[in-house]
Amino acid sequence: MVKINRRDCLTGAAALIAVASTQGCDKEAPEAMIDENLPVSGFTKTSTAEDVTKGLDLSGQVGLVTGCNSGLGLETMRVLALRGAHVIGTGRTMNKAQKACDSITGTATPFELELTNLDSVRNCVENIFQRGLTPNMVICNAGINTFGDLELVQGIEKTFFVNFLGHFVLVNHILPKMIENGSGRFVHVSSRSAYKQAPSVGIDFENLRGEGKFDSGEAYGRSKLANALFSLELSRRLQGTGLTSNAIHPGLVLTNIARSAPMFIRKAFDFLGPYVAKTPAEGAATQVYVATNPALDEISGLFFENSNAVIIKGKHFLNDQSIAEALWGVAEEMADGYLT
Repeated sequence: MVKINRRDCLTGAAALIAVASTQGCDKEAPEAMIDENLPVSGFTKTSTAEDVTKGLDLSGQVGLVTGCNSGLGLETMRVLALRGAHVIGTGRTMNKAQKACDSITGTATPFELELTNLDSVRNCVENIFQRGLTPNMVICNAGINTFGDLELVQGIEKTFFVNFLGHFVLVNHILPKMIENGSGRFVHVSSRSAYKQAPSVGIDFENLRGEGKFDSGEAYGRSKLANALFSLELSRRLQGTGLTSNAIHPGLVLTNIARSAPMFIRKAFDFLGPYVAKTPAEGAATQVYVATNPALDEISGLFFENSNAVIIKGKHFLNDQSIAEALWGVAEEMADGYLT
């Protein structure tokens, strides 16, 4: 069931906010502030991926973008290739990935990656390495938002599986070769839902297999908090390697993430979206900025919004190291047999 709150109603955009599940709505909810102690980019919510990479030459670099066939993934791939990078573009099918790669200017190589299938995840990495490619940057962009009833994938709640666990296995398979190279960046596309819509305990470990009450909004928030906590723990494990890991919120963006929503929500999104949401060009800016900007070479373990590192004021779990470590252990158990 989609939750619509009082403030959303007053703004007339309740259905749209419900579609994206990224805005949060409680007046007491945590809020983000730019961290003035770190490099401030000067970019804003209207800056585009082209704006944040203006003047950059990414020739010789390899970037991996999951979910390259539409929305943020397609724009991210397009701009990285525009700046000279060789982009590994993954899609749920080879046909989707191939079509996306063929649509852009520059060098892009398609690979099939179905995040609900851990065999597909492992095979994707093997195929990438067989082509002689090792990423310098990995942008974990692909994701889903469900609006219906509980669905399980291999006994695990589907949103959590796709948004987090599939990427967890992907990154762990790519990691050793990136560490050999001594440099690289991981960018995890999270959301404000990570600190505004997740369960009250953060990650409710006892409910990852649908044991308790299912709430689609909390399920999305949980998965996005998992993305951020994965980035946090990965950053800790990468200390001294030359690699970094950061999480980002792209904003409320006009993409097809609402494709599984009820018709009235999709109609509301189509009608209201152009007035309140970012374009894909604007939405892709933060992940592209974090993946490429030279000022962030040694910046790791942070959360970015509108191309700036932010501090979250209020109760949240983004920096909870104990939950992050526990999540890593649970993910290893869930992916048993697929990490070696």
